Amino acid sequence: MPFIRLACVSIAFGVHPVLDHADFLLDPGERVGLIGRNGEGKSTLMKAIAGQVPADSGEIWRQPGIQIAMLEQEPTLPEQATIYDAVADALGDIGHWIAEYHRLAEHAHDEAALAEMGRLQHQLESQDGWRLQQRVEHVLSRLDLVGDQPVAGLSGGWRRRVSLARALVIEPDVLLLDEPTNHLDLEAILWLEEQLLQFKGAILLITHDRAFLQKIATRIVDLDRGKLTSWPGDYADYLLKKAAALDEEARHNALFDKKLAQEEVWIRQGIKARRTRNEGRVRALKQLRNERAERRNRQGQAKIEVEQSERSGKLVIEADGVSFAYPGRPILRDFSTTILRGDRVGLIGPNGAGKSTLIQVLLKHLEAQAGNVRHGTKLNIAYFDQLRAQLDPDQTLADAVSDGKDYVEINGQRTHVMSYLANFLFQPARARSPVSSLSGGERNRALLARLFNRPCNLLVMDEPTNDLDMETLELLEELLANFEGTLILVSHDRAFLDNVVTNTLVFEGDGHIGEYVGGYSDWLEQVKQAETRQAAAAAQAKPVEPAKAAAPTPKKKLGYKEQKELDSLPGRIETLETRQRELNEAINSADFYKQDAETVKRLLAQAQTLEADLEAAYQRWNELDALAL
Repeated sequence: MPFIRLACVSIAFGVHPVLDHADFLLDPGERVGLIGRNGEGKSTLMKAIAGQVPADSGEIWRQPGIQIAMLEQEPTLPEQATIYDAVADALGDIGHWIAEYHRLAEHAHDEAALAEMGRLQHQLESQDGWRLQQRVEHVLSRLDLVGDQPVAGLSGGWRRRVSLARALVIEPDVLLLDEPTNHLDLEAILWLEEQLLQFKGAILLITHDRAFLQKIATRIVDLDRGKLTSWPGDYADYLLKKAAALDEEARHNALFDKKLAQEEVWIRQGIKARRTRNEGRVRALKQLRNERAERRNRQGQAKIEVEQSERSGKLVIEADGVSFAYPGRPILRDFSTTILRGDRVGLIGPNGAGKSTLIQVLLKHLEAQAGNVRHGTKLNIAYFDQLRAQLDPDQTLADAVSDGKDYVEINGQRTHVMSYLANFLFQPARARSPVSSLSGGERNRALLARLFNRPCNLLVMDEPTNDLDMETLELLEELLANFEGTLILVSHDRAFLDNVVTNTLVFEGDGHIGEYVGGYSDWLEQVKQAETRQAAAAAQAKPVEPAKAAAPTPKKKLGYKEQKELDSLPGRIETLETRQRELNEAINSADFYKQDAETVKRLLAQAQTLEADLEAAYQRWNELDALAL
């Protein structure tokens, strides 16, 4: 029996319905990814399932007695509570007891408080409260939430974390998650993945994080122009099937339009044709016209183009022995790096590690406390601010993007601001709306529109992917991959990092930053290889306990073939090392990741094979050399 069933459900907020006679089932144990463009109605569908939005028509059925928890994009929380109280509150009466016990335990100084703690302890023991208390504290810890901090004054990102903790702590039958990875760092995202994979109930989630969606979803449901379409399988399967379906739809529409055009020509023929025309054919033409009028075409793709500045010098930024710390908290220790023109550098690290601080130091917005930061020549910097501080909430969207001008200029082409904003999927009415009325995804697109009409050759982007739909995200990827300038990027989106950056700076704790070639997956592989080498070196260095005396065995001598193999190994090792050196130089070059994806993948695979061959050759040389002694 399903947990949730929608039958012929319609919901409309304007001319076009958000849901148009939609059907949907959610079964126990399913993990369903809900995808669709911004504004299609994904959040509305979730709210309808949760009972927060009524259907205009149709039926929404929920299995009697099931518990539903929902993470919203704009959560409502008890403002007067602490974070601990707000999370425990989701558990109802037991949660209130847990929160009160926690408060008394922190501040108990008299007999009355101790007596009250004793009463609460008895209640908690009788209701399995201690297990739930441990769960509250575990969830708070994994989401880096400070329990005694007040809810009032929390930023939007931290409020979403508290809301996520509330959803996870009650262990519901159905978990509805609207962009759960926004504002989470990689460590928290990986932890959340494991929690959801172990979750016994059903999950319906909206996310732009493709790696997260690929890992979690067992089925994809696509909301497109009011219709829900189910695609069994993971996200990769969906992409192939959806592309084929869109091609088929385009072919069908082309045939339909051709037939309609032929019938329109026929109906407009002269007197002779009208005398003999078939009334059934006329009625069929009217039906074709009605179908064409009702057809809802897909919303156009965003068309993003960045205003290119003159080329910078070859050197963009050089950091030499840089250190920076806040009181009692080192951010950078003796950090050195060189960023050259064309590099696309990704920054990876947990929230609070200092990624934004590193950017500020590299841009000289903060002065290094030790060491030196040097900029190259002809730098023209555009900075995508994670806090959206560059958008005035009181301005209209058009004025905020164009600084009040009627036209913007992109690479020598003068475009009216309304046409320019249409490229970012903003209709004229929306372009005249105040910035304060924009959703999270719209604000991100607005900031991209503002950023990309300013000439730059160094693009600095701090979490640009939050709230973007997948098609806009992929278009942004393509733009950044083809950007001829230099890019510094902070992102927790693993697929985005893999597809865009050429090298990564990773915060490894205590102010130390490692530098790695490639994106997120390349960093993981390099760390894994380093750990394997360290383990092998440690095993070789481990002292061998003296063996008990035994009868001496005759030493094995090298045979003719083994001696010939030993003689050939130095030349083979030299050839492998030369090839490895050449390949590493190619991989480390600024232009390496500008090649097509297949070439990049093939060369990286060759590098891994070379390293394995070289290690095997060294090991064989040691074996044969030991026998030859």
